[in-house]
Amino acid sequence: MTTGQGLTAAQVAAAKPNHVPKRSSRSLAAIVRANFCTLFNLVIGVLWLLILIFGEWQDSVFGLIMLANVLVGVVQELRAKRTLDRLAVVSQSPVTVRRDGREQEIAPDRVVLGDLVLLSPGDNLLVDGEVVESAGLEVDESLLTGEADPVLKRPGDRVLSGSFAVAGTGAFTATAVGTDAYAVRLAEEAARFHLSHSELRDGIKKFIRYVTWLVIPIGALLMYSQLRHSVDFGTAITGAVAGIVTMIPEGLVLMTSIAFAIGVVRLGRRRCLVQELPAIEGLARVDVLCLDKTGTLTAGGMELDQVLPLRDGEPVGDALAALAAADPRPNATARAILERHPAAPWRARAAVPFSSARKWSGADFGPHGVWVLGAPDVLLSDGEEGYARAAGLSATGARVLALCRTDKLPESGTPEVEPVALVTLKQRIRPDARETLRYFDKQGVTVKVISGDSPAAVSAIAVDLGIPGGERAVDARTLPDDPDELAETLDANTVFGRVTPQQKRLFVGALQARGHTVAMTGDGVNDVLALKGADLGIAMGAGSPATKAVAQVVLLDNTFATLPHVVGEGRRVLANIERVSGLFLTKTFFAIVLALTTGVAGMMFPFTPRHSTLVNALTIGIPALFLALAPTLERAKPGFVPRVLRFAVPAGVFCALAVLAAYAAAATGSLEQDRTSAVLALFLTTWWVLVLVARPLTRGRIVLVAAMAGLFALALAIPAVRELFTLEPGGVRADLIAVGVSVAAAAALSAVLKATGTLRT
Repeated sequence: MTTGQGLTAAQVAAAKPNHVPKRSSRSLAAIVRANFCTLFNLVIGVLWLLILIFGEWQDSVFGLIMLANVLVGVVQELRAKRTLDRLAVVSQSPVTVRRDGREQEIAPDRVVLGDLVLLSPGDNLLVDGEVVESAGLEVDESLLTGEADPVLKRPGDRVLSGSFAVAGTGAFTATAVGTDAYAVRLAEEAARFHLSHSELRDGIKKFIRYVTWLVIPIGALLMYSQLRHSVDFGTAITGAVAGIVTMIPEGLVLMTSIAFAIGVVRLGRRRCLVQELPAIEGLARVDVLCLDKTGTLTAGGMELDQVLPLRDGEPVGDALAALAAADPRPNATARAILERHPAAPWRARAAVPFSSARKWSGADFGPHGVWVLGAPDVLLSDGEEGYARAAGLSATGARVLALCRTDKLPESGTPEVEPVALVTLKQRIRPDARETLRYFDKQGVTVKVISGDSPAAVSAIAVDLGIPGGERAVDARTLPDDPDELAETLDANTVFGRVTPQQKRLFVGALQARGHTVAMTGDGVNDVLALKGADLGIAMGAGSPATKAVAQVVLLDNTFATLPHVVGEGRRVLANIERVSGLFLTKTFFAIVLALTTGVAGMMFPFTPRHSTLVNALTIGIPALFLALAPTLERAKPGFVPRVLRFAVPAGVFCALAVLAAYAAAATGSLEQDRTSAVLALFLTTWWVLVLVARPLTRGRIVLVAAMAGLFALALAIPAVRELFTLEPGGVRADLIAVGVSVAAAAALSAVLKATGTLRT
């Protein structure tokens, strides 16, 4: 039985711990299984076995490359897993519990059944429980129930994991931990907790699904055709395997996982935790960035600046000290006051804690009266004493609070007050804020500053930072309720003050309804709803546990300047995967056309697996690895699947036509020489596809495509390599025909892509 003293050490040792599945990454077994146990690997494995039995060992090299690819994929994902797991441990916010009568901070997995867990604003509830202490404790359960209003919790009330404290303090006894906790069970049922949507992931799944259905019947047709028209069983099997293997874009999935994994590792080096891998794709698509002012544009913490009495003879210092001390878990404002007024002369009989929705706090000090402290434009009316003066101070960028007397603390609404003094606090602009905002402006990302502070204070900060439209701050209390009108106002303005937590979420939804991909940054509990609703939630490392729990990306170093690197990494990953997808699917469509043609016509397949291995390595495999990791600042656009298909389908068709024309025109009487002409045509046309994919041709990309051409030339020039890959040039005439056909195919492909607007510039 838990008491106010909490569990004893002996009870802790015997209790059930809060062990839950790690969210940060897949297990080792899952990574190995995902990379090895695929339908394509099964098909390639069977084909490899057929070649080993009926063909020559040189034609089985594709199997070794498959194994190497899988191992590379496993290694890269394991690197990413180690990075994620290490950063996830660093990012964990400790839980405050009371044991043996002493408060202590422990890791979340050390909480046990029956623990007495203490709560303050911003704390995330990791386990279920029953409230035993409450001092104005308010819990936001919106992520579980959808209800936006915080719920006041009293002793005996039930609290659920997945919610978070927004105001007041309290304590609860843990009644369900680990996989028995409500949020964990809900996650397993996929009710409200899900991975980020990924157009890239879904698009590649579609490609794989369609190609799988095509490979089976076309492969069967090709196998039948080769067996029927070949006098040699081994040659028939070799030709059929060459066509089927070329159809499979096995490297596409591998290259995608490698690009994602390396992106995670790179961001991890910058102390950036990516809690969901698809979030990297979201980074690339962002075109609107919503920023909370406090803790994002301004540095954490505040300093008490001025106390300006409005009435003589009032105990202003005592009232401020007592109000700050009345909160057992003081926020930044209370801590700034306590630094100046550490001694609390009065004891509170009752208190209303600060919340972002109320924007004021108060306490009843008995004979010393009832005092409240909060936003002047909330507590005071226009024309009332101190209102205009507070507005003028806010316009300078200072944070201004009004200290007031009142008759009693209301259960709801705003109290009737008598202003006594104005209090100003200093906020420091982050030194990296200006440069970071300039970066987003250059990259075409629109910035919206949404803050709970007064419009004048937010405007002053925005103007100081050079944010366009910063001088026209909008008071969120005047905004329309109609979603369309709200969206128009958001499009027309940049800076918004007095925004409630619920409005922040509405802002995000309205921008998304206009077709924007929205990222939201924040560090306080008032940002949680917006972070959860945004396409990409970015939390500061010093933020509340609740914000870090719902965000997909956590900036552990609490550095705003990390954001450009985060967005840049997302763009690099997505743009480069689109590039390499064009290469891999060109090969697939080329092989499909070639297999259908040879299968229906009953002709021998134009090359063997070893030929395919050579050409694929030089025009797809090796270049794709470099292109997938190259830097780029292209912003991702929707329509990934149609764009790739518009490129890959005509590219594959022209490659197939070039190979068939060169193979038919060679007519040397030697199968090896005719196939060599086909291989020459295949390399030249697919090499040109590589050139088109690599555009714009930077110095590094020119070196890459030139190196691939040089390696193929060496393969033709070195006798041992020619023998290994069975390359037998059929004379000047056959070679010139292959080159001429390839040049014609390359020119025709470029013209088609240019006419359809698909050609990169």
